[in-house]
Amino acid sequence: MAGLVITVAQQKGGAGKTTLAVNLAVALRARGRSVALLDTDPQGSLGRWFMARRDVLGDPGLDFSTSSAWGVSYECEKLKKIVDVVIIDTPPKVDSDLRPALREADLIVVPVAASHVDLWATEGVLDLARREGKRPKVVLNRVKRGTRLDAEVREAAEQLEADLVEASLAHRVVFAETLGQGLGVLEAPRRGPASAEIEALLDELLA
Repeated sequence: MAGLVITVAQQKGGAGKTTLAVNLAVALRARGRSVALLDTDPQGSLGRWFMARRDVLGDPGLDFSTSSAWGVSYECEKLKKIVDVVIIDTPPKVDSDLRPALREADLIVVPVAASHVDLWATEGVLDLARREGKRPKVVLNRVKRGTRLDAEVREAAEQLEADLVEASLAHRVVFAETLGQGLGVLEAPRRGPASAEIEALLDELLA
């Protein structure tokens, strides 16, 4: 797994990119992998999470770096020498600035909050990924299982030029709570269904 690069991308804001990035990082670390987070989003949500983590834990247990869109390749080259996995969080837009992060990726993960609007928003990311010769994996997020909307979105997602991941993340408050505390759901005081969802997602992504 040495030097694996995972890019989390989605042009629609609020799809859960940062939530997904930090929880994958924490889950990988729990499995004994060294992880670096690379924030290319000017909003800096990932950086704020990391600073909150330092305040809470002292030793964050993860490496962290920031980069402009065009500095991604250089930063990845450095980080891959010192960690097993680099996770890139990207800004909520799709243009040429996103291409370096897609180009560096061994795995592109596209979170989709369970709505048709979010699904439509994936088209730009999938198009850029296709131009880079990559086939992304789509992860349904904030799912309300058993609803007609969930079934409709899942069915529509299966038609995309991407691989729909079977594991999904439900709409759970604990994801937002732990994010604000600089933690992942696996580090919550009580491990519940959210932890199992992240573990199942990671298993499937790495398979």
